Amino acid sequence: MLLGVRTDSPVVELYLYSATGELLAESTWAADRQLAHGLLQKLNVFLSEHDATFEKLTGLFALEGPGSFTGLRIGLTVLNTLSYTQSIPVVGERGETWREKAVQRLLAGENDQLIIPFYGADARITQPKK
Repeated sequence: MLLGVRTDSPVVELYLYSATGELLAESTWAADRQLAHGLLQKLNVFLSEHDATFEKLTGLFALEGPGSFTGLRIGLTVLNTLSYTQSIPVVGERGETWREKAVQRLLAGENDQLIIPFYGADARITQPKK
């Protein structure tokens, strides 16, 4: 099974695909400021509702941006960590067809090994007042 996550906005999207690329389930969660606190629990509940576990996953994918700095940072860190601990591939994609592209890449055996967030703009760093 393939697990996909989109965390670029306050509403998180979760997707579960079969090992052949068929969409099995999707869900949304209005995480707002609870993303860091609740993402792993929401993933666990989402998987268990569809007779899946982290151990049954064969691939992970995510929207790598652009979007919220904090949302992308948290979501991609969780997926990168799951990829590492479960020894499964992870891929990131951008654009309107990010899910389709990511699923096809996973089915083709690709692995980014680490998804790097794409924020869409340079960081706005405040200058010291002195």
